[in-house]
Amino acid sequence: MRIRALVLAASSAVALSALAVPAAQAAPAATTYTFSSVKVNSGKPIVVGPTAKVTVSASYTVTGSATLDPDTTISIPVLYRGTTLSENTPDKDVLAGDEPSTCTAASATVLKCTAKIQLRPKSTDEEFADLTNAQAGNWKIGAAVFSVGDEDPVIKSNLGTAKVQRKATLTANAAPEPVKKGKTITVTGKLARANWDTNKNAGYASQSVKLQFRKKGSSTYTTVKTIKSSSTGTLKTTVKASADGYFRYVFAGTTTTSPVTSAGDFVDVK
Repeated sequence: MRIRALVLAASSAVALSALAVPAAQAAPAATTYTFSSVKVNSGKPIVVGPTAKVTVSASYTVTGSATLDPDTTISIPVLYRGTTLSENTPDKDVLAGDEPSTCTAASATVLKCTAKIQLRPKSTDEEFADLTNAQAGNWKIGAAVFSVGDEDPVIKSNLGTAKVQRKATLTANAAPEPVKKGKTITVTGKLARANWDTNKNAGYASQSVKLQFRKKGSSTYTTVKTIKSSSTGTLKTTVKASADGYFRYVFAGTTTTSPVTSAGDFVDVK
């Protein structure tokens, strides 16, 4: 599975580094590791569109019960789903980077590390087919660590949480324009989100969306009403023309989908 493949690749790098390291410097097999200050994407949700790969940063501190050499201690942060992270965790429940972390020594037993984690929507290239729609939502953070002298990689679970969301898009169009005061304005739009299974955007149905208005000369939007998107994600509602200003739609987001605000559309009221 993916953890095993990543660790094997990292272990090869460690083995090459170890050739230049005296045996006395090698970490003993009984070394234990503690992770702290773990952050992925600075704690913010990771938002992924329909096609483009998204790369986010991870940072953490790893502390060992024995001396840790940044040249021969390899660690890999991962996002995973399930109760715990292990070598038996299915590939579909693991997201990770292609390279091990870069670490510097803060002391003999403490390393400060950074890494990259790549998230790719599903594609025809199975090597990079990471994300499907079913994977949107809450993930846990774990890590695998390996040092020269270790018999097996150490895998850590429950180091934090991260949210992976499908990127949303939203439009708004107010018409007619210009319009006489007191007449009806129709505001249409569409709420859509990334479909990682098809690599396209698709309408997001039955979602609450706020219609907001900002009077010309003001910097503040106020909510006029809240409506629901249709089965295809379209939006349509009417209001009475009262003053020159801008109409926009606002979607607060869900666990699986990012929040989004449309551009304001100006209406000239005569």
